Amino acid sequence: MKQVTLAAKVDKDKCTGCKICTKVCPVLSITVENKKAVVNESDCRACGNCEQRCPFYAIKMVPREIPMKIGIDVSKFDKEKIKEICTKAHFNPEQVLCYCTGVRADEVAASILAGADTPEKVSLMTGIRTGCTIECIQPILRILDAAGHELKPVEGGWQWYGKTATAWTVPKDVTEKYNSRGFYFEEDKELLDDIAKIDMEGRKSNNA
Repeated sequence: MKQVTLAAKVDKDKCTGCKICTKVCPVLSITVENKKAVVNESDCRACGNCEQRCPFYAIKMVPREIPMKIGIDVSKFDKEKIKEICTKAHFNPEQVLCYCTGVRADEVAASILAGADTPEKVSLMTGIRTGCTIECIQPILRILDAAGHELKPVEGGWQWYGKTATAWTVPKDVTEKYNSRGFYFEEDKELLDDIAKIDMEGRKSNNA
């Protein structure tokens, strides 16, 4: 769970309606109405992107009157379905994907089972990508893809990076070319998939 203690607040006198804030919000909580930015406070996850990127210093992060907790209860969802999605994406369900917020792969998978079908919705439900807002876009895209969701940018929304290459998507001609130069693509894939299949819960109970 991520505790959100701040929220974005717009200074209407300084705001010019440039829409930069709407493009950098990872949960699409900002819109522009009558040439002024408007924040949906209940959706704001306090990442601070809007404050940092506003060229007119029109947005500040201010304390919430009542802090709120963001997260998803994994226990309410089918464990095997979560495991299936994570394994297909080559992640262990208990693998931490967002070090800023501590969100794990099983939480992202659970949010998808709960209806999240875009990175923005996943972030809204779990809090992932609301810390540094940079690194964890890739695992979100991989898990959404593994769950069968078509990946496409949201118009006017978050900057879209696209999926980067992984050990499983490197072209065959590249792996063949570099296998003789000290790279171990097949061995790497086997090791990473073995890690993804480790039953952490079973190991914990056996060591108890």
